[in-house]
Amino acid sequence: MSHAPQIRIPATYMRGGTSKGVFFRLDDLPEAAREPGAARDALLLRVIGSPDPYGKHTDGMGGATSSTSKTVILSASARAGHDVDYLFGQVSIDKPFIDWSGNCGNLTAAVGAFAISNGLVDPARVPDNGEAEIRIWQANIEKTIIARIPITDGQVQETGDFELDGVTFPAAEVRIEFLDPADGEGALFPTGNPVDDLEVPGIGTLKATMINAGIPTVFVNAADIGYTGTELQGDINEDARALARFETIRAHSALRMGLIQSLEEAEQRQHTPKVAFVAPPAAYTASSGKAVAAGDIDLLVRALSMGKLHHAMMGTAAVAIGTAAAIPGTLVSEAAGGGERDSVRFGHPSGTLKVGGEARREGDGWVVTKATMSRSARVLMEGWVRVPGDVLS
Repeated sequence: MSHAPQIRIPATYMRGGTSKGVFFRLDDLPEAAREPGAARDALLLRVIGSPDPYGKHTDGMGGATSSTSKTVILSASARAGHDVDYLFGQVSIDKPFIDWSGNCGNLTAAVGAFAISNGLVDPARVPDNGEAEIRIWQANIEKTIIARIPITDGQVQETGDFELDGVTFPAAEVRIEFLDPADGEGALFPTGNPVDDLEVPGIGTLKATMINAGIPTVFVNAADIGYTGTELQGDINEDARALARFETIRAHSALRMGLIQSLEEAEQRQHTPKVAFVAPPAAYTASSGKAVAAGDIDLLVRALSMGKLHHAMMGTAAVAIGTAAAIPGTLVSEAAGGGERDSVRFGHPSGTLKVGGEARREGDGWVVTKATMSRSARVLMEGWVRVPGDVLS
């Protein structure tokens, strides 16, 4: 009996922000996987090790969490005013499914560094020392992102003293600007309102802010669903009934936001929308043991990704937080004390994060111009990934 040998594909394993994933150059993928479709999905699922009924990703590069089951495909951009095209795939752990519907804000921090190091950026745009301004086209959501990558002696600088809660070791700071982060095809508030009454069967009617900025996100008040906003992962993820309730909220929010046409479609759109709950500042102990004082933060936020409470905060959800905080009347703004602001520091399970948001009134509504934050990134391993050759057959 004969078996197909393994094939090897150039790849880089990178951390970006509080996430990590497998990065590929588009031209390095097998020809059948260079276009969207079943062949590409099959390849990337096998790279990550999904679907895995054991939930461990033992036979792949994934880490069996939403933060570590990620793939990125990059190519030099032919789009005017951009350096690199960035396509992100969120890989389901236990299902044969990749969600291409949204961005990963955390891995955005690694895109510029990979692009420079892998020859996707014109060398003339990279200084010998200082910052390289890398213009990224985020292909999933069709938005422009600016990443400012530190450069030392012509090389990407990865080490440094910038600390990011949720990441164990310090590294070099990468500053990111998400330009015009609202959904280009829909309204910033898809319902037209900064706050709505959201009817959720089995739960009741909840006040909700549903926003398209960074990534479609629904915010509810922690107190309305029986929480304080100081919860850590175990408080939510070890409670099957709680996870089911959050998924019900998420599905009904997706329907109300027009992201799906029927509730049954929510299962095939796991990456979006995100669901988060907010509360006014309160003291708590982060998952690392770090004490967070109420005076250190403007509000508390906890968010779920791919059905589980995130250990820190998704970068795209942070964009939604910063945007919503800048607009008076949203639940995020109210939890932070109300009024207009251009930045907010919030508490998450691993500590705190500051994010900037710039919004202005335009007619009867609001327009958000950009959101900003700092992250870090570094290469963990580079070389080749190997997968059985019959994965593309």
